[in-house]
Amino acid sequence: MLGNLKRSIVLTLLVSAASPVLAAPAPVSDLSEGMEQHATSVSPETRVDRLERLLQNSSKLRVQMQQQIDEMATEIQHLRGQVEKNSHDMGKMLDRQRELFVEIDNLREKLNSKRSHGAQSGSTTNDHSASSGTYSENVDEQTAYQNAVDLILKKKDYAGAINAFTKFQRDFPKSNFAPNAHYWLGQLYYAKRQDDKAVESFKAVLDFPKSNKRADALVKLGDVEKRRKNTKLANQYYQQVIDEYPDTASAESAKRSMAK
Repeated sequence: MLGNLKRSIVLTLLVSAASPVLAAPAPVSDLSEGMEQHATSVSPETRVDRLERLLQNSSKLRVQMQQQIDEMATEIQHLRGQVEKNSHDMGKMLDRQRELFVEIDNLREKLNSKRSHGAQSGSTTNDHSASSGTYSENVDEQTAYQNAVDLILKKKDYAGAINAFTKFQRDFPKSNFAPNAHYWLGQLYYAKRQDDKAVESFKAVLDFPKSNKRADALVKLGDVEKRRKNTKLANQYYQQVIDEYPDTASAESAKRSMAK
């Protein structure tokens, strides 16, 4: 019994000694403070990195947008230049067509006048007219030529006129209208921007030194080469007109067209 008493006393003393230790609170505040200190030490650096990345991305985006804007501006400028060039070329083409119609109309009036005058004056007048290349005693020849002219003046059938003049040259290779037929073919090809064929037709006119279309053909050859950007050759044609046909409307046209 005495042993049991001693055992009870020892247990009581152990419990008393352990109570303060068990009652002591856990170091929660120390753990919390450590986490806050860690968050404080890490968060600012993370925010800076994030801001730097955002700024870098924003800067790259601005550069890309600026490049796209510059490319679009360049393309718009190029397109504007093309539109202006096309408008200029179209205006010149319309001017040439108007010139063509006026010249053809004048030619038609001359033909009608020559025909009427030739019928009244007899063979002497006919011979004189034939030498100028504006009249023919061959009725079929003159009719074929007049029909080709009418396709342009009346019907506005330019493709048909090209076929008609080509057939006329084939059927009447020695016609007095030959230089005029070459010239009108050159005009039609020039209006259709078929420059190689236009040059061939205009050069054919030069083989007729007495033709009243020779000076105009030289001017047109200059116009073709000018459109081709062959400035030197264009100016040679213009200068030839000025030298060979001074004080004429063709020479004045050459002077205005001569490239600087």
